[in-house]
Amino acid sequence: MDIRFKLRRAALMSGAATGLALLVAAGAAQAQDAAAQSTETTVEEITVTGIRASIENSIALKKASTSIVETVSAEDIGKLPDTSIAESLARLPGLTAQRLDGRAQSISVRGLGPDFNTVLLNGREQVSTSDNRGVEFDQYPSEILSGVVVYKTPDASLVGQGLAATVDLRTIRPLDYGKQVISANARYEMNGEKKLNPDAEDTGRRFSATYVDQFADDTIGVAVSASYISSPTQSRRFNAWGYPTTGANNALVIGGAKPYVQSNNLKRTGVIGVLEYKPTDKFRSALDVYYSEFKEKQILRGIELPLYWSSASLQPGYTVTDGIVTSGTYTGVKGVMRNDLNTRDAKLGSLGWNTSYELDNGWTLAADLSWSHAERKDVIFESYSGTGPSGTGATDTLGFTTTPGAGTIFSSTLDYTNASQIVLTDPQGWGGGAAGGALTQAGFYNTPSIEDELKAIKLSAKRDLSWGPINSVEIAYNGSKREKEKEVHESFLTFGGRIADGAPTSRAIPTAAIIGTADLSLIGIKGMLAYDPMYLLNNGYYTLIADQNPAVQTRNWSVREEVHLAYVKFGIDSEVGSIPVTGNAGVQVVYTDQFSTGVAVDPNDVANPTSTDDGDKYTYVLPSLNLIFGLQNDTKLRVGLARTLARARMDELRASQSFNQTPAYLTSTDPNRSYFSASGGNPNLRPYIADGIDVSVEKYFGRSSYLSVAAYYKKLSNYVNSNASSYKDFAAFTYLLTPAQRAALGTTVGLVTGPDNGKGGYIRGVEFSTTLQGDLLWEPLSHFGLQFSASLTDSEVKLTDDSDPIDMPGLSKKVINTTFYYENNGFNARISNRYRGKFLGEVAGLSAARTYRTVDTESVLDAQIGYEFRAGPLEGLSLMLQANNITDEPFKTYENGDKRRTIDYQKYGTTYMFGVAYKF
Repeated sequence: MDIRFKLRRAALMSGAATGLALLVAAGAAQAQDAAAQSTETTVEEITVTGIRASIENSIALKKASTSIVETVSAEDIGKLPDTSIAESLARLPGLTAQRLDGRAQSISVRGLGPDFNTVLLNGREQVSTSDNRGVEFDQYPSEILSGVVVYKTPDASLVGQGLAATVDLRTIRPLDYGKQVISANARYEMNGEKKLNPDAEDTGRRFSATYVDQFADDTIGVAVSASYISSPTQSRRFNAWGYPTTGANNALVIGGAKPYVQSNNLKRTGVIGVLEYKPTDKFRSALDVYYSEFKEKQILRGIELPLYWSSASLQPGYTVTDGIVTSGTYTGVKGVMRNDLNTRDAKLGSLGWNTSYELDNGWTLAADLSWSHAERKDVIFESYSGTGPSGTGATDTLGFTTTPGAGTIFSSTLDYTNASQIVLTDPQGWGGGAAGGALTQAGFYNTPSIEDELKAIKLSAKRDLSWGPINSVEIAYNGSKREKEKEVHESFLTFGGRIADGAPTSRAIPTAAIIGTADLSLIGIKGMLAYDPMYLLNNGYYTLIADQNPAVQTRNWSVREEVHLAYVKFGIDSEVGSIPVTGNAGVQVVYTDQFSTGVAVDPNDVANPTSTDDGDKYTYVLPSLNLIFGLQNDTKLRVGLARTLARARMDELRASQSFNQTPAYLTSTDPNRSYFSASGGNPNLRPYIADGIDVSVEKYFGRSSYLSVAAYYKKLSNYVNSNASSYKDFAAFTYLLTPAQRAALGTTVGLVTGPDNGKGGYIRGVEFSTTLQGDLLWEPLSHFGLQFSASLTDSEVKLTDDSDPIDMPGLSKKVINTTFYYENNGFNARISNRYRGKFLGEVAGLSAARTYRTVDTESVLDAQIGYEFRAGPLEGLSLMLQANNITDEPFKTYENGDKRRTIDYQKYGTTYMFGVAYKF
C-alpha cells in the first residue's frame, strides 16, 4: 500500500482515515474520535495501491450495488490477489472451490454446485469447455482481469442469471481508467515435489503484459492484455477400487487399487483487447475481444492391482481393526502396469460489441451483440504391460497395510523395473469377448470432444423518472441461441486384431520407447518401468480397433437452446419515515425452446444405432425485488426477493438412449434386475426453480472496512432426479433370444432409467464476513489487517415425496476463509487459509465419465510476501514470493459416507513462485 499525504498535525497518525473494519465497540469509539480530529487536518494527496487499494475498490463496489454482491478487485494492473480467478473467488463469503490436480477449478456458491452458476464476461453469458454448463475458471487468466462481481441476488436486468449466483468477470475499461499505463509481469514456478516421472517438467513460468491508453482528447480508449503460463504440478495419487467384505468375519478389505504418480503441465495463452469510442457524452461504443488457448498434458504411471475382486487370494492371518482389514497378504496378484497419457487442447473465444446513445428526451438506447465459442479435444490413452498375458507370467505376493482414511502401502516380491521381465500385453484378459472376438486389449484410446457456441443480441432502453418512489425505468429484449455437442470415439489397443485370427498376445517393449523408471514409493514399491506410449502408437506397435458396443455411440449428443427474454426494471429511491430506501424491482419473462439430437440403440437392430431427437418449449416469469434501507452510522439493511432458474445439465438433456441386455439376470424375476433394460437422457426436462429470500446487514467503517451478517433461504422445485426410473414391458423384443433363453427368461419387464424432474426442498444458510484494519482497534496496528468469513449451510431436498433427503452436490455445511496481511512502505505480506467441510464432489470415473463421491474436509494454507520500489532508479519495480498449499493438504474421497473406505488420496506438494513486475 502506498499512502502519500502531507500532515499538519501528528494526531492524524492515530486516526481512522484508513478506514478499518470494526469488531468491538472500543474500535468504533476510536474511529469516531479520529474522524473528529480529521476535520482539523488538510489532506493534499492520497494515493492507495496494493492490498488496501484492492480492498477499498471491492468494498466500494459492494456498498454501491443495488444487489447483494461479493467482489474481487485487482491490486494493480494485471494483479488479482491470487494466482487464479478460482482461488480469488474461493475466498469470498459463501463461495468455495473444488481442487483438480492441486488447483482450484470449479466454484460452489451457497451450497449449490457449479452447474447452478452462470458466468459472464463484461456482462455477457459465456460458454464452457466442460461437458456441461459449469465454467472451468482455469480457462481465464487472472492477469488480464480487473475484477470479479458475484451477484448473490439478481435484478431483472441481469441476463443469464444463475440460480445460485451470477459471476461477472470484468476487464479494464480504458476511458474510465483515464491514464496511460504499461505493465509487465514475470514469474518462475516450481513444486516442492521432485519430478515424479522422468519425462515430466518440474519448473514453470508465467508472463503477462498490459497496455492502456487514451487518444483523441480522451475520446478513444485502448486496452490490450496478454498472458502466458506454463505451470507444472506433481501428484501422488492412491485410488482404491472399493472395499468388499471378507466371507469369514464380514470385515472390509481393499478389493483392488489403482495408484499413480501423475505429472501435469498446463500451458495457457490468453489475450484480451478493448476498444472504446466516446466522442460525446451521449454516445459510447465499445468492442471487447477475448481468446484463450489451453493445453494440458498429464503423464500417469502406476500399477493397477486387482486383489479381492480377481484370482488373487487373501491369505489367512490378516489383522482386523474396527471392522476393516488393516494388514494382510495377497498371493497370485497379477498387476497391470499403466503408462498412461492424457492430453487436452481447449480454445475459448468471445466477442462483444456494445453501443449506446442518449436521446434528447432523456431515453438512452443501447444495443449489445455477443458471440462466445469453445471447443475442446481430449486424448485419454491407456497403455498396459505386465509379466505376461492373462494366465501366464509371474505373479506377485503382496503384503499390505491399510490406514483407514488414507491409502494402502504394499510390499512386493516382483521387480517392476526389470525391462527383461515386462512386456506389452493384456495381463488381466480385459479384451476377452470384445468386438465380436477375444482381443489382446493392451490399452484403451478415448478421444472425446466438445464444441459449444452462444450467439446473443440485447436491445434496451432506459431513462430517469420522477414517479414518486420510482426514479428510473429500463426495458429490454435479449435473444440467444446456444448449441453444444459432444462426440466420443473409443478404441481398444491391440496387436493386429483378434487372437483367433493369429494376432499375438504380447510384444516386447522396444528399447527406444523406454525412458527410465517412475517412483512408486507412495505405495511402498520402489518403482516401475517407464516408457513412452505415444512412441508405440506412432511406430505401429498398436492397432486401434473401435469399440463396437452400441452404448459407446449413445454418449454422442447435441443440445440446442433458443432463449427469448424480455424484462422491465424500475429503480427505487424513496423513504420509509426518515429512513432512505433505494433498490430496484422488476420482472423477466423467459421463453425457452430446447431440442436435442442423439443416438438410440434400436432393439430390432442392436448393432446399428439410429438417430433420435426430441425437445420441449416452456415459459417462466421471474420477478425480483432488491431494497436497501440506509440506517444510521453507515449501516445498510438489504432485502432481496427473487425467483431464479437453472437449466438442466447438457448431458441430462441429451436425446441419446441405450438398450441393454444383461445375461447374468436372464432368470431373474425381479424387474429391478431384469435381463432387459434401457437408459438415456431426457430432452423434456424443465429447469430447476428457486424462490429465494436474502437478508443482509452491512456496517461500513470508512473506505477500507466493513462488517456483514447475512441469511438466505431458497425453496427449490423441479429438482432433477438423475436416476429416475420407470418399468417397461420388453416382451416385443424376446425374439432376440434363443429358444432356450426365452424358456429361461424370468420376466419381460425391466427398468428404463434416466433423469426426470422430481420434487425439491430447501437450502438455507447464514454468512458472516468482515474486513478489519488494525488501527480501528489500536493505532500501532495500522499496517495490519484481517479478512474473515464463515458460512453455515443446510439443505433438505427430496427427489420424491417418500424418498430420503439427498446429499446436495457441492454443499459443504461449513466454509471458513481467513486472510491476515501486513502492508507498509512498499512491503506487503499475507497468509491465507481456505477451510471447506466435506461435500459431494464430481470427479472423473471409469472412461472419464463423471461420478459423485464424498470429498473429505480440507484446509489449504497459502502465503505471499512482496516489495514495491516507490522511489529512486528502481521505482515501478516490485518483487513477489508466493507459496501455495504450504501444508501439502491431501485431497481425499471415500465411499458410502465411511471415512475408513478411502477411494482417492492425492497429495500435490507445495507450489512456489517468484515474480517480478514493472509498471511504467
